[in-house]
Amino acid sequence: MSAASNALNSPEKRKRIGSGRRDNPEARMGVAQHLAELRKRLILVLIGLVIGTVAGWFLYEPVMGFLVQPLRDIEGSNANLNFQTIGAAFDLKLTVSLWISIIITSPWWITQLGLFIAPALKRKEKLYALSFGLTGVILFIAGAASAFVIAPKAIEILQGFTPDGTESLLHANSYITFYMRLVLAFGVSFLAPEVLVALNFLGLMSAKTMIRGWRWATIIAFVFAAIANPLPSPWPMVFQALALLALYLIAVLISWLNDRHRAKKSN
Repeated sequence: MSAASNALNSPEKRKRIGSGRRDNPEARMGVAQHLAELRKRLILVLIGLVIGTVAGWFLYEPVMGFLVQPLRDIEGSNANLNFQTIGAAFDLKLTVSLWISIIITSPWWITQLGLFIAPALKRKEKLYALSFGLTGVILFIAGAASAFVIAPKAIEILQGFTPDGTESLLHANSYITFYMRLVLAFGVSFLAPEVLVALNFLGLMSAKTMIRGWRWATIIAFVFAAIANPLPSPWPMVFQALALLALYLIAVLISWLNDRHRAKKSN
């Protein structure tokens, strides 16, 4: 046996390896381990979405009734949903089932995101992962709820441009896609501040960096609100942008407190 092998298997070497493990009780993950963990979480997310889609298939009728109700509530409206191909109704049902799945499984896939981040935290910080998931669910639901409030009013206003004596033949798929994309866009936009906090806790972005980028944050908030908000009035866009900026400032405050806590621990 060579001298190198003897050195590798020596009691001193094994002692140093054991000491290294004791010095790293948090079991920090390497790049390959992070990728394996990411793959695991993505697979779990996909499984959850498949199960949610099956549930959405059975919830299709009441959900469609809810989504079409704004058209029925418009007095004198001649708007009707139409299907242009034989398989269009089936395609729409599958699409709506997937949309339903994304919404009702949001606690699941947001929690998986939190669990993916958890290994990068210390033992005492594991609670942050749980808080991250719960906060994400609340923010997503709040954003989606705001879209459900805006969408009926937007449909009423936009349908008001239909000339008298004409009938609005709406493509069923286009109508539902418009509605659900609005809901998801609002829901996901409310998660943006939480992503900033996560980057801060991972040590990838400091509160000072966020503050320096306040101009970009303002521009992005107003551009997103202008694109996502279907109402012709500017005020809903302004209110939504201000809500996003308020969440951004909360994220900066949390990140600043975390940076301050880290600085105290390092001193």
